[in-house]
Amino acid sequence: MAKEHQHLHHETKKILNRMSRAIGHMESIKRMVEEGRDCTEILIQLSAVRSALNNVGKIILHDHINHCVVNALETGDKKVLEDLNNAVDKFLK
Repeated sequence: MAKEHQHLHHETKKILNRMSRAIGHMESIKRMVEEGRDCTEILIQLSAVRSALNNVGKIILHDHINHCVVNALETGDKKVLEDLNNAVDKFLK
């Protein structure tokens, strides 16, 4: 889902590094499934990936609050807060 405008994200490098690690981890889990590895091992590894993705989400959320939301408050842009509330609802499902 693309936004109308792009803006600077201060933690982009950290986010991309963590996403690359999570993608690599998912590839290794895929191989585990293909190899018929033990289901409990796979579930543990999936849990680790889910935790990693949640941590990426936290970094993005902190970055958004500290920069985008602060800027929106300074300019009176209430849509940013509505969008944040919607995104948090979806993220926490």
